Amino acid sequence: SSRLGLRTAQQPHPFAHRSSPAAVSSMAPASTSGAKYTAEFLGTSLLMFTVGCNVLSGNKVWGSTSCACALMVGVYGLGGISGANFNPAVSLALAISKAMKGPGLELSDFVPYSVMQIAGAIVAALTYKVMFHNDFNLTPAEGFGWQDAMACEILYTFMLCFVVLNVAAAEGNKPNQFYGLAIGFVIIAAGVYGAGMASGGCFNPAVAIGVDLSSYGKGFGWCIVFMLWEFIGAALAAVLFRIVRPEEFGAEKNAITDLVSEFVGTYMLVVTVGLNVMGRTPDGAFSIACA
Repeated sequence: SSRLGLRTAQQPHPFAHRSSPAAVSSMAPASTSGAKYTAEFLGTSLLMFTVGCNVLSGNKVWGSTSCACALMVGVYGLGGISGANFNPAVSLALAISKAMKGPGLELSDFVPYSVMQIAGAIVAALTYKVMFHNDFNLTPAEGFGWQDAMACEILYTFMLCFVVLNVAAAEGNKPNQFYGLAIGFVIIAAGVYGAGMASGGCFNPAVAIGVDLSSYGKGFGWCIVFMLWEFIGAALAAVLFRIVRPEEFGAEKNAITDLVSEFVGTYMLVVTVGLNVMGRTPDGAFSIACA
């Protein structure tokens, strides 16, 4: 079996404990609160700075892929310290799951996590503004109304939080080494041209606040509305996570579990297909494949 790369029960894989944020945390000394909050600040800063640089440099085709990669490396790099939320909506979804007696984030960590994420996004937004001598405002895209932006922000924030809960939080999905890749793929699925063509593709209250504050002179206030939409998506993700993975909450799976899972997966796939087709996106096939 050694020639095939297989290992017996007495020979665990040397990297098995590095499979997911929670798995890493369980094998290593517990991170201090300061380490966790610093990790959230750094990870969110990296994501926000990447978003700003791509928007201001006009990188329309590969912009979403660049942002997805920044999120992915942040998740893999810092997941073992803080869980790598980098998003108050993700933190909210995890906190709701924990409050329902499932896996997730302690409610006491939600506020400090969110504060550090928002602070990181603001610092990064001011950094790209100084570097480019320019900024961009947060608002529904030209030709789209607030209803369109709302639908996109709720749906794809839901998708992001739902994927995080299923690949990084669910005990039944551990150990795995694909969690960071799956989370990053959500950003490509939503994309610059898919949902992003209506709302700008925020899906993160920290990013919304950073963008809105850095472009204060062009108008301010949409970040509050975007944050509300994104928190709705996060809450919906936690509720559906409870439905599709009842075993994570001490209940048993049933026929409804499978049906809801199929509905959610098919719905998000078809919505992503439709947005890419109607938007005539240059990277539509990539976006659809990631969904």
